This record gives sequence, structure tokens and C-alpha cells, in this order.
Amino acid sequence: MAKRKSGHIAVPFLITIFIGLIIVGGCAYGVYRYLGLGKREEPREPIPRAIDEVTSEDNHTMLLVLDVPEKRCPPTFVLMHSMPLKKEIVFIGIPSNTIALVDDKQMSIGGCYESGGPASAEEFVTKVFGIEIDKYMKFNADAAKKIYDIFGDVTYPVNADIAGFQNDGSSQLLNSDQALTFVTYTMFKDGESERAFTAATFLSSMVNQTDGKYLADNMDNNFGIIINMIESDVTSADYKDHKAALKHMFENGKSISSAVSLDGTISGDDFIPSEKFIGELKEKFAETKSAE
Repeated sequence: MAKRKSGHIAVPFLITIFIGLIIVGGCAYGVYRYLGLGKREEPREPIPRAIDEVTSEDNHTMLLVLDVPEKRCPPTFVLMHSMPLKKEIVFIGIPSNTIALVDDKQMSIGGCYESGGPASAEEFVTKVFGIEIDKYMKFNADAAKKIYDIFGDVTYPVNADIAGFQNDGSSQLLNSDQALTFVTYTMFKDGESERAFTAATFLSSMVNQTDGKYLADNMDNNFGIIINMIESDVTSADYKDHKAALKHMFENGKSISSAVSLDGTISGDDFIPSEKFIGELKEKFAETKSAE
């Protein structure tokens, strides 16, 4: 009898201990949480950059196309790589007779443009040079002359036998009409490769000689004028996103622009870009993408 009685006492006793452990454990856990121990850090939302902050995200590459058929000149192609944080712009002229193997087919930038417009020319450059192009702008004669007027007359050494120009390599002040005539001149000694480089160096001189402060102060108005005169996939939202960076570059930079000659081989009527140059260009662009 005594053994049976002690068994009945043991069960309630164990239950009491179990309940006590739960209560004590619950209190201890409450204190533990109250003191912040074992607290999980919630992932923080990324901090958006300030509207006026300039970063490497503002770097962008555009394909500029000048198409003036009335000048009986092939389209002019120039890459513009802008790095507002570094206050630098690089122009690279691409000859209109540039050819390359694209998807095992020989293609030319001029042929791609003729068949599919600026977007196809942009795709050609991306595949051949391995460069990501963000946007394009296509200018006709009126739009090009308006750009020249906005930036102002340009002093540039002319070595082309063009009526009304001094063909002696001396620096001459060119207005918008003269500038358009110069960059669409088709009789340069080295053909389209020289004309493409001339277009790039002329744009570089135009940027370096302009009044950056004046340009920055009138940027909104000028963008509205130009965007309505050209064919482009640039939107008002794109402009708004990069406006502060562009203003920073023009207001604070000096001699911000340079031009790069596209290295390659002239083969008959074609221009074949150098594989070595393409590799170096890829590396350079990759550096600016990852910089800062």
C-alpha cells in the first residue's frame, strides 16, 4: 500500500516541476528579449542617393549619329562616353565603312544603319566593341547647327581643301554652317577614318571651348529645344536623372573633353578596327563602370 501511495505523489510532483520550469523559462526568455539579447537585425533598405549627388552611376555612353544626305556624305558616327564624377568626356569617331564579323556574318556599321536606323548601328557597336551603349541621338543638318550655335563658334585647325576655308592647317573660327560643312567633307586624305576622327576632335574642341557655366545655367531650355529636333531614345526622365551630374561637370570642369583615334586598317573601301584596340577599349570602359 505504501508503495502505491508514493507512486501517486510522484506524478503530481513531476507535473509541478515541469510547470515551474515553463514559468521560469518563460520569464527568463522575456528578460533575454527585453535586454535585446539574441535579437535579429532586420535587413535595412538601401539608402537612395541624394538627388544632387554625383556618382559613377551617372557615367553613360551614347552613340551620336549625324545624317545629312543633302551633303552627299555618309552618316557620321561618334561614341560619346561621359564621366561626370571625373568631369571627363571622351569622343571616339567610328568610320562609316567599319566592317566586322557579327554572328559569323560580315557586317558594316553603315549597312546596319541603312537597314535598321540608329538602334541597329548601336547594336553593331555593342557586338563589335563589347561596349554597352545607353542611348543614341540622331541629328539632321538643322539639329547639328543648333548644337553648334548653343556651344558657340569653334576655333579649329583646318587642313581640308574646302571653298571658303584656309587649307593650311591654321586655326580658324568656324560658325555653325562652316562646322557642318567641315565635318561632312568627304575628301580627307585617309577617307572615312580621318573624317570620323576629325568629327570626334571637333566635338571635343567644341566642348572645351564653350562657357561651361553658361551651358549649365541654360541646360533645361536647351534640352527642350534639342530633344524636339532629333530622333533619340533619350527621355525627359533620363535627363532629369543625370541633370545634376551634367551641370556639375560643366560648371566645375576645365578642358573636360578629349578624342580617341580608332586604331585599325584601311582595306580597299573598308575599315577594319584593331582587335588590340578593341580589347583596350573594353578594359577602359570596364574601369570607368566600376570606378568610385
